[in-house]
Amino acid sequence: MKKLYFILFLIFLSACIKQSTDANSFLNQESKLIEKQLRTALDSTDLSIEERKVFLQKALIKTHDVSNDTLRLRHLSRISLAYKKLRDSLEFRKINSEVLKLSKDSKIYNVQGESHWDLASFLQSYDVLDSAYFHYRLAYKSFGQLPVDSTSRSRRGRMLYNMGRVQDSFKDYLGAEISITSALKIFIDLNDNSRIYNCHNVLGIIANGMNNYDKALEYFEKAGTYLTKIKSSRHNKYLLQNKNNIASTFLRSENYNKAYVAYSELLLTKDLNTKQPKIYSLVLAGKAYALFKNKKNNTEVRFLLDEAIKLNDSLGLLADQARPKQYYAEVLAAQGDTINAISYAKESKNIASSTGNNDRYLEVLKVLTKLDSKNAVTYSDEYYKLSEKIKDEERVIRDKFARIRLETDEVIQKNEVLSRQKQIWIGVAIALLLLGASIFTIILQRINNNKLKFQQKQQESNQEIYNLMLSQQGKFEEGKQLEQKRISEELHDGILGQMLGVRLILSGLNEKDDEASVLQRAELIEKLRESEEEIRTISHELSNASYQKFYNFIVSLEDMINTIGQSSGISCSFTYDDNVDWDDLEGDIKINAYRIVQESLQNCVKHAKCKNVDINFNLEGEYLKLMITDDGVGFDLSKGKRGIGLRNITSRVKKVKGQLDIKTKKNEGTTIVVFLPNNYIQQDNPEDILGSAQRNKSVIST
Repeated sequence: MKKLYFILFLIFLSACIKQSTDANSFLNQESKLIEKQLRTALDSTDLSIEERKVFLQKALIKTHDVSNDTLRLRHLSRISLAYKKLRDSLEFRKINSEVLKLSKDSKIYNVQGESHWDLASFLQSYDVLDSAYFHYRLAYKSFGQLPVDSTSRSRRGRMLYNMGRVQDSFKDYLGAEISITSALKIFIDLNDNSRIYNCHNVLGIIANGMNNYDKALEYFEKAGTYLTKIKSSRHNKYLLQNKNNIASTFLRSENYNKAYVAYSELLLTKDLNTKQPKIYSLVLAGKAYALFKNKKNNTEVRFLLDEAIKLNDSLGLLADQARPKQYYAEVLAAQGDTINAISYAKESKNIASSTGNNDRYLEVLKVLTKLDSKNAVTYSDEYYKLSEKIKDEERVIRDKFARIRLETDEVIQKNEVLSRQKQIWIGVAIALLLLGASIFTIILQRINNNKLKFQQKQQESNQEIYNLMLSQQGKFEEGKQLEQKRISEELHDGILGQMLGVRLILSGLNEKDDEASVLQRAELIEKLRESEEEIRTISHELSNASYQKFYNFIVSLEDMINTIGQSSGISCSFTYDDNVDWDDLEGDIKINAYRIVQESLQNCVKHAKCKNVDINFNLEGEYLKLMITDDGVGFDLSKGKRGIGLRNITSRVKKVKGQLDIKTKKNEGTTIVVFLPNNYIQQDNPEDILGSAQRNKSVIST
C-alpha cells in the first residue's frame, strides 16, 4: 500500500513539473513574439509609420494577455517608449499612465522609475521643464527603492544629472550645482568616465551662468582630462564640444585674444564643417566676434559671419542664427552703417523671441538701445519688462523645484523612519508578546476569581433593584388611585348631580310651553353649557402634556427680537397685525415661524453686516405673510452655495407646507418672504355654544 501511494505521488509531481514547464515554454514563446513585433516596429525603416504602429498594436494586445505581472509591465513599458520614438504622443501618454499605475500598485520600482523617466524626457522634449523635473525626481525616488547595486546607483545618478540640466535652464544655479555634484560622486564611484565628463561639462556651464569664468574654465579643463579615458565613438564630439566651451568662456569673460586663438585652433580641425556643422557654425561666429573685439581685419570678420549665417540657413538652425546676426549688427554699427546694423539687430531680436532665447533677446535689446536712438526708450522699457518677467518666472520655477525636492525628501525620510520604526516595533512586539503571555496567565487567574465575586455582587444588586422597582410601582399605583378617586368625586359630586337635577326639571317642563317654562329651559341649557365647560377643564388638566401650546406667541417673538438686537447692536423693528388671533395658531405654525425669524436674525448677525432689520407679520389673503428685510451686504443666489441657516429655513417652510421667496443682490441687502398656512387650533367657541343654546331655546319655544 505504501509503495502504491509513493508511485501516485511521483506521477502527480511529474505532472506538475510538466505543467509548469509547458507554462514557462508558452510564456517564452509569447514574449519572443512580442519582442519580434517590437523590433519590427522600431527598426523597420522601410515601413511607414502607420504600418509600424500596426505591429505595436499587435504587441500591445498580446501583452495584455500575459499573466505574469512583472513581464507584462516590462513589455508595456517598452511599447510606450516605442510609441514615444514614433512620436505618437497620445498612445505614449496613455500606455505610460497605465504602466505607472500598475507598477505603483505592484511596487515594481524599476518599471515605475523607467516610466517616470520616459515621461520626463517626453515632457522635456516639449519644453515642459517643470513637469519634466517633477518626474525625474519621482524616477530618482523609485530607483532609490531598488537594492543598491551599480545599475540602480547609475540610474539615480542619471536622474540627478537630468534634474541639474533642467534646473540650469531656469537659472536655478545653486540647485543645479547640488544635483550635478551628487550625480558626479556616483559616477566617480562607478568609474563611468563618459558621464564624469558630462557632469564636469555642465558644472562649467553653470559656473558660466553665474559669471564665475575662472571656475568655469577649471571645470572644462577637468572635463578635458577624462577625454583620454573615453574610448567610445563620442570621443571626437566631446573633444570639439570641450574646446568650444573653453573658447566660449574666454569670449564671455572678454579675454578676446585667448578666445581668438582657441577658435582658430578649432577651425584647423579636419572636416569640421562636414562632420560637425553645428559646432563649425558656432566657431565661425565666435572667432569673428573675437576678431572684431580685437579691432582686426573687419573684412575677415564679415566673411566669417556671412559663412556662419549661410550655414545656419542651409542646416535650418534657426535658434543659432540670432547670435551671428547680433554680432553682424555690432560690426556694421562700428563701421558707421547704422541702418543695416539696426536691420540685423531686429532680425536677431525676432529670431531670439520666436525661439525663446531670452538671454540673446536681452542682449539684442541692449544693442538696439544704443543703435536706434529714436526708439531707445521703447527698447529700454521692453528690456526692463522682459528682464523682470524672466526673473519672476525663474523665481517661481525655482520655488517649485524647492517644493518638489522638499516633498520628495520628506517622503524618503518618512520611509526611512518608518523602516527603522518597523524594525524597532518588531523587536518590541516580540518582547511584549512574551511579557504579555506571562501577564495573561496571571491576569486570567485573577479574572476568574474576580468574576465569582462580581457574580455575587451582581445578584445582590439585582435583588436591591427589584425591591426598588416594587416600591416605585407601589407609589405609582397609589398616585394613580388617588387621581382616579379625585376625578370620580369631581364627576359624581359636581357634574353628575347638576346633570341629574337638570334632567328631572326638563322632564317636568317637556309638556309645558308657557313663557316661564321657556325661560327656565334656557337657564337649564346654560347650566348644561357650564357643565360642559367643567368637563373640558378636567379633560385639559388630564392631557396638559399632550396639548401643550405655545402661549404668548407675539410676546415671545418680541423678546427674542429685542434680545438679538441688543446683543448684536442691530436696530430691529417688529410690526404685526392686531386682528390675527396669534395664540390660537397651530403649534407647528408658531414654532416654525419663531425659528425662521430667529435663524434669519442670526444670519444677519453672522453674515449680512447690516445695521437695520425690519420684521413684518400680517395676514394677506388666506396666508400669513412673514417678511424679514435687512440692509446688509447681500449675496449671490446664482452661485448655488447656501449655508446651513438657509437650508434650515427652507426645511421649516416645507414642513408646514408654506412658500419661500428670497430676494437679494450684492451690496443691496436681503429680503426673505415666507407665506404660512393660516391654520388655527380646532376648539369650541363659547359664542358658538351660546348661539347653539339660543337656537335650541328657539326650537323648544316653538
